[in-house]
Amino acid sequence: MRRQREGETPASPAEREPKDGSGSGDLVARGLAEAERRIGARGGRLTRWRREVLRVILEASGPIGAYGVLEALRGEHPALTPPTVYRALDFLMAHGLVHRISHLAAFVPCHRGEEEAHRAQFLICRGCGRTIELDLPDLAALLERRAASEGFAIEAMTVEAEGLCAECRLSAGRDG
Repeated sequence: MRRQREGETPASPAEREPKDGSGSGDLVARGLAEAERRIGARGGRLTRWRREVLRVILEASGPIGAYGVLEALRGEHPALTPPTVYRALDFLMAHGLVHRISHLAAFVPCHRGEEEAHRAQFLICRGCGRTIELDLPDLAALLERRAASEGFAIEAMTVEAEGLCAECRLSAGRDG
């Protein structure tokens, strides 16, 4: 497994696996408990559908689209409809629990774990689809300053950089 760099959030449940031997099920349970705490602190509720949608995203091995979430839940909940999933996703995004990767039309959990919203940056591998969330406040501040110098006020910002991860670059070198 590749070493995590400073400012980088692990991309997959396997990479996020705690070193103490506890499994990814524990990681998902902790993520759900933290979400409940954060939402409750704001006076909100993590309803059944919000919880289920967040659980699927936390369990996913990478970015997952709304219809992927729907399909994952339809086995247990055949009457579940797309609007229910989209409402849950909107709520989870508004509370900083998930990010939407526009380039992929998919969602990933937010691993920053802070109460305040932040300006997310993502590295997206076009080879394997791996997505890495970065935390680079200096980059966000630079973009905000430059926008302000143009008289522009940024209201939302997600930076998505596409390329090849180290493993895919190595694989491409061997294949080509």
